[in-house]
Amino acid sequence: MNAVRASQRHPSLPAVRRRALLCAMLAALAGWAGAASADPAAAAATPTTGADPASGGYAEFDRSMLSGAGQNTTDLSRFEHGNPVMPGNYYVDVYLNNSWVARRDVRFAARTPEASATACVDEKLLSQLDVHPAKRDEVQTQLADPAGCVDIGSLIPDATMTFDMSELRLDVSVPQAYMSQAARGYVDPQYWDAGVLSGMMNYNFTAYRSTNGGLSQTNAYLGLNTGVNLGAWQLRQNSTVTWQSSNAAQPSRTHWQNIATYVQRALPGLRAELTVGDSFTDGQVFDSYAVRGVQLSTDDRMLPDSLRGYAPVVRGVAETNALVTIRQNGMQIYQTTVSPGPFSINDLYPTGYGGSLDVTVTEADGRIRTFSVPYASVAQLLRPGTTRFSIVAGELRDASLVHKPDVVQATLQHGINNTLTGYAGIVASQGYAAALIGGAVNTRFGAIAADLTDAHTEIPGEASRTGQSLRVSYSKLLPETQTSFTVAAYRYSTSGYLSLTDAAQARDFARRGLDIFDTTIPVQQQLIDGVPVSSALTAAQATALAAPGALSNSSLIGTTLERQRNRFDLTMNQALGTRGGTIYVTGSAYDYWGHNGTDTQFQLGYNNHIGRVSFGISATRTRDVTGRYDNTYYVNMMVPLGTSSHSPTLLFNMNHDPVNGNQEQATVNGTLGADNQFNYGVSASHNSDASSAGAVNVGYRSPFAILNASYGSGSGYSQASVGASGSIVLHPGGITFGQSAGDTVGIVYAPGATGASVTNSAGVKIDGSGYALVPYLSPYMLNTVQIDPKGLPLDVQMESTSAQVAPYAGAVVMLKFKTVTGRSVIVQARLPNGDAIPFGAEVFNANGMTLGVVGQAGKILARGVDREGQMIARWTNSDGETHSCSIAYQLPPTGKGKNKQAYEHVEATCTPTANPTIAERTAP
Repeated sequence: MNAVRASQRHPSLPAVRRRALLCAMLAALAGWAGAASADPAAAAATPTTGADPASGGYAEFDRSMLSGAGQNTTDLSRFEHGNPVMPGNYYVDVYLNNSWVARRDVRFAARTPEASATACVDEKLLSQLDVHPAKRDEVQTQLADPAGCVDIGSLIPDATMTFDMSELRLDVSVPQAYMSQAARGYVDPQYWDAGVLSGMMNYNFTAYRSTNGGLSQTNAYLGLNTGVNLGAWQLRQNSTVTWQSSNAAQPSRTHWQNIATYVQRALPGLRAELTVGDSFTDGQVFDSYAVRGVQLSTDDRMLPDSLRGYAPVVRGVAETNALVTIRQNGMQIYQTTVSPGPFSINDLYPTGYGGSLDVTVTEADGRIRTFSVPYASVAQLLRPGTTRFSIVAGELRDASLVHKPDVVQATLQHGINNTLTGYAGIVASQGYAAALIGGAVNTRFGAIAADLTDAHTEIPGEASRTGQSLRVSYSKLLPETQTSFTVAAYRYSTSGYLSLTDAAQARDFARRGLDIFDTTIPVQQQLIDGVPVSSALTAAQATALAAPGALSNSSLIGTTLERQRNRFDLTMNQALGTRGGTIYVTGSAYDYWGHNGTDTQFQLGYNNHIGRVSFGISATRTRDVTGRYDNTYYVNMMVPLGTSSHSPTLLFNMNHDPVNGNQEQATVNGTLGADNQFNYGVSASHNSDASSAGAVNVGYRSPFAILNASYGSGSGYSQASVGASGSIVLHPGGITFGQSAGDTVGIVYAPGATGASVTNSAGVKIDGSGYALVPYLSPYMLNTVQIDPKGLPLDVQMESTSAQVAPYAGAVVMLKFKTVTGRSVIVQARLPNGDAIPFGAEVFNANGMTLGVVGQAGKILARGVDREGQMIARWTNSDGETHSCSIAYQLPPTGKGKNKQAYEHVEATCTPTANPTIAERTAP
């Protein structure tokens, strides 16, 4: 039985899909019969691929293999040339060597009425493909002729174009020698989508209530990221609100904090972004700080993935059309073919911090040459020719300052070659100036970056201070021993050196008559958004209350300025073979001018797995500036409790420290639901003081928000919490609710497709208005958004299930999917004499649009049809005579808003028509 569907925008598309299924069945039968009867001579004369010069595919059908010996079948010759494409214009996605290039209208034309239409190349398509035809002059006249049709193979030897009707995808294959050297993943800025007029808000809410020693406390946190998009301009506002209930010591408190409020706009011509308002500097050269003013800085996201980060340029010379293969640590990461002569490969994806690149050049005659390119990276390294810049002007934004100074900053970074990257910067403020110069080097012994900052500070009432700060970082991967120094950094500052924020604070203290420098040991207190924690909560409970990012780093109480003298950080990993696990070491040490002693933290750990059970052990030692040592030991283990997708996992943790003694904790986590939308966890813990505690948590990831709740109790205390996070987007089609979405989002619009899943993100479904919010799109990159039509009502049909977009950073882009809504019906049609309509007869609607073909026994599956109307069947018998008949149908009314989940059945008579005139089939 064959399916027939009405179409609005792409009238020929549904028919072609159905025709493809019929063609495949008939071709299989024809191939079986042909294999049984063919003789060797015939086989030798006919290509095994069935290639036909006119249509690209040929199959001869033996009707005797069909039901009823093929006595009630129409002329099937039109299917002998494969799955035909009708002439016309098609709106397609164009891919060049499997990389997306553009979405545009492409004209298809057929050489003969029987042949399948093929894509026509014109000047605009050639320009978008950015290829270099070998025979362009020979067909220049045809390229300029709107009615002409130039095949890609007539322009470029061995170039081909293949059209996938079901996906509306045109694949162009061109030899590398005729292609421009565009970086992998590159999307031309003309195809970047700035999105629509919209408003958006991401929210994260947590409420926590605890009871400890008979004293109860409720705390709440709300984080808001809001914005409005107007063309290329985007307004953003990030803030937090914290609330604490009253207790015996103090009344209830509410605190609002503005994190950032700014307007931004992308400037593709400069590969940069303009920001005006309250924001933060990038921290790539100088330390990051908050500023109220104007920033213009490079945005590396505008580069394709293959040009971001650092990777060396691989240069060589090929003597023939050669194959170049690049491996790193034994793994192949790149392969391409190059023409004779010098070649340069500059679009390698960043592959970590180190491991030399082993390059193999295989010539056409079989000769092989190899060489190695050193590769190690630190954050300061850039690709050769890449430049970053930043210009900042405004007011230093620091809540602790009464007198906020103006500040100007400029930085520049440039990749000079494979080996060297240089960078420099200047920053100036009232009474302060600093200059930095540095460089990063990629050597066979590792990557090293070093820079020197010279700063001069004028402090009211005190002598001026001048000092320097030296910073050195190192990274190296040793493949022979599988040792990696991910980060090894050291910084030393002289006593006269002050950073911008330190200088501003020192000047502010001096103007307020406060002590600037003191030798007392700093006391630390935990803050939530700048508000000291003073409640019934324990430290562990306060940490659990705070949403990510809400709990600030410890800050110093008092008004003295702490000046760091030395700082050393190290992260090292050592693999112990393929099954021996991994040892890791992390450590940091720092001290301050005016204080004795060093604050040190050192951790040694080991991770491995045995089968499906993974485990780890670690030890941490800390030493504060008073000389007091603390040693903490950890053991953890993870055991899957089953093999199904919903099997829970057992987590076991044990730790020992001088304050709390021994503590053991066991947790069982798992998920439920077809999309794992439900999650749960149960935990129990026991301490060395014989106290025990337990907790349970549940969560639900709905299409419109993420919800969670927890409850726990222990010796003398209990707690309960609830939380919700998600996003709300206002767009031209209305308001759409979704999960937390980040800054760059897509809005899917598929009318009538309620309940269909968007496969890009778990749990995202199309709502009752036909919209869905797609979170976390990658800016300036090609994003493919797909819809799974499973579960759609029978009265809704999707013309395509995927769409692609390259959004600007921060944009809200619309992704419209064409759907056809109508009734679904199985028509049992017979001729007036009781015979079935011939198998394979073409079926049209009243407007002459092709619906499909008749299945066996005269059955037609029609989807997306109106409540009443006419279908016209037409066929040509074996004598070449054309026949047609008309089927009038009328369906009963259906309830408003109800989606059909079963096919309706209609029996009808197909009345013969004389001299039929069917409108020419049209393509989109």
